[in-house]
Amino acid sequence: MGTPHRIASESARPDPQAQAWQNLLCGGDDAAADLPLYSELRRETGCDGSFVLGRIAQTLDGRIATANGASFWISGPDDILHTHRLRALFDAVVVGAGTVQADDPLLTTRACAGPSPVRVILDTERRLASAYRVFAGPPRTLVMVADDRPGPVRIGTAEIIAIPRGPEGVGLDLAAVLKALRDHGLLRVFVEGGGITVSRFLAAGLLDRLHVTVAPLLLGSGIPSFTLPQALRPDDGLRLDWTLHHLGEDILFDIRLGRARPPTCC
Repeated sequence: MGTPHRIASESARPDPQAQAWQNLLCGGDDAAADLPLYSELRRETGCDGSFVLGRIAQTLDGRIATANGASFWISGPDDILHTHRLRALFDAVVVGAGTVQADDPLLTTRACAGPSPVRVILDTERRLASAYRVFAGPPRTLVMVADDRPGPVRIGTAEIIAIPRGPEGVGLDLAAVLKALRDHGLLRVFVEGGGITVSRFLAAGLLDRLHVTVAPLLLGSGIPSFTLPQALRPDDGLRLDWTLHHLGEDILFDIRLGRARPPTCC
């Protein structure tokens, strides 16, 4: 049996100090229906000065897209609104190059009140061309690339930042990514996707919190939510504690990780 979950209460009140926060929670049709979820996020801080939240929207059988990469729309409109609220409450939104290639997202705040975050693209091998929408600002866009991949200092309107490679040359050194963001004054970091990018932050022990939305949908095959080293026994997995929130027909698992890593990644 897993850790018993809790159903969130609706008694908490938002922090009145932040204007963007007030806009989000008190903006008429944009007002958040589940205040505790957002008010807790507003107060969170991370151990190194960064607060990092990862997010996945998946089917009931743990898929974030079909085998050919189609993901519109796995979750419903309430979950999409939740994603835009998160963008409004964070300094930076992070996605991998694969997400840009598959979805060509804008990564802006359009469905609710609040500012759009700085867009951060992790493109280790410099795969992306300037035709994607994130490279035609505003808002500001940063592209993180491996420091051994020379090239131009900009792609479209986006600034290129060189980062050391991760362990064994896989991906980028994510601790260095967070440091570079802190150096740019970006302390609240929303890792929106895709599954590989969120999994790498989780495996590195760099997620303070994780949001997993589960939609009432079965695909039977497709791209998995998480890609982590194989666990041979249940005890090799990472047991979690969560609070549940209803997002229309979907369910959101709000998980406090506190930079915990799966045992197979330690």
